[in-house]
Amino acid sequence: MNNRKNKVIQNTLMLYILNIAKLALPLITLPYLTRVLSVNSYGTVTYVRSIMTYMQLIVDFGFILSATKDIVRSGKNKIRMGKIIGDVILGKLFLSLAALTVLLIMIMKIRILNNNVLFSLLSFIPIVLSIFLFDFLFRGLEKMQVISIRYVIMKGTSTFLTFFVIKNDSDLLWLPILDIFGTIIAVIWVFIKFRKLCIPIQFEGFGKVRRAISDSNTYFISNIATTAFGALNTVIIGILLTRKETAYWSLVMQMVNAIQTMYIPITEGIYPQMVRSREFKLIKKVMLIFMPLVFIGCIMVYFLSPFALFVIGGVKYVHVDILLRTMIPVLLFSFPSMLFGWPVLGAIDRVKETTISTIVATIVQCSGLLLLIILGQFTLINIAILRGFTEFVLLTSRSVYCWRYRQEFSDYENGVI
Repeated sequence: MNNRKNKVIQNTLMLYILNIAKLALPLITLPYLTRVLSVNSYGTVTYVRSIMTYMQLIVDFGFILSATKDIVRSGKNKIRMGKIIGDVILGKLFLSLAALTVLLIMIMKIRILNNNVLFSLLSFIPIVLSIFLFDFLFRGLEKMQVISIRYVIMKGTSTFLTFFVIKNDSDLLWLPILDIFGTIIAVIWVFIKFRKLCIPIQFEGFGKVRRAISDSNTYFISNIATTAFGALNTVIIGILLTRKETAYWSLVMQMVNAIQTMYIPITEGIYPQMVRSREFKLIKKVMLIFMPLVFIGCIMVYFLSPFALFVIGGVKYVHVDILLRTMIPVLLFSFPSMLFGWPVLGAIDRVKETTISTIVATIVQCSGLLLLIILGQFTLINIAILRGFTEFVLLTSRSVYCWRYRQEFSDYENGVI
């Protein structure tokens, strides 16, 4: 029991290192890019990266959850793990072709992408290379240190070189090139670690691949629906509003996402343990420890938003402090909504219910966006208010499901729930 507890703590710590890196490395370059690039060029960069969020979701197709669960349940049988890896590789290669087709259609239809074709295509290459990072394997084996180190290698390389290569708008194409270079180095390092595991990769054919994709379908629907809370907003803003407004929204969302990144190690760190034990008391402990910290963080955002925008974006972005303040409900509700998702409902195999909760919130979000467009009220502030409301809807629906299926947790009979 102590070994298991220590493993959870170790994995959570490594995930915190990972997510601190995810927080710190983009924030290191963010103030630099917002100052050396024009607002319009920065808007282009953030818009293309939002599109790449969708491309990554298509290629991943929920394997980060479904394949992780398969690895956990393989009982460390290397033959079985090799078959899972082979199925995932073939599945992701097929899905990368589908993603490329979608991207080409979007390039033809969306003006910002059409004006930056080469930048968009180069940005897609790291998505394809990510197939060979095997995050699902190392998560399932609870070797979070591999994932953390490879991310630092991948993003640290491109971050470091950004300061030497990017000087003005004319250097825009170097951003995806640096990402490609960093990803290649990370893939090489991961393969060195993978070979030490002595797992024989086996390709079982497209019949098994179709089955693996089918098994991940529910996770994919949930994950793609989740982007309605972030990337979809940016995509629509880029179509209907100006590039400057796209840049303002993207900067604020990057700051919000940076804070939410601090939530991820907690939710991902306990996921393998919840799959095994289904102990809701672990979730209660997490809530009691971290929700007060979330409250304090929200108060700090309210009072420090102008200063934070000045530090991160420069004087050109300080005037959107009201937009950042309007996003505070998102920060408040998103931690428990994330926690009650895959770590809780997913752990008791309520994948369908987790997905339904996300879809319900997505329908509310998309309906709200459509209503704002019809009423001529499609402004950044109104979108931010809508975003907070949909996060509350997501939290409420997941809380209802947790209560409805409380008897499926192993500690229900002991009165923990």
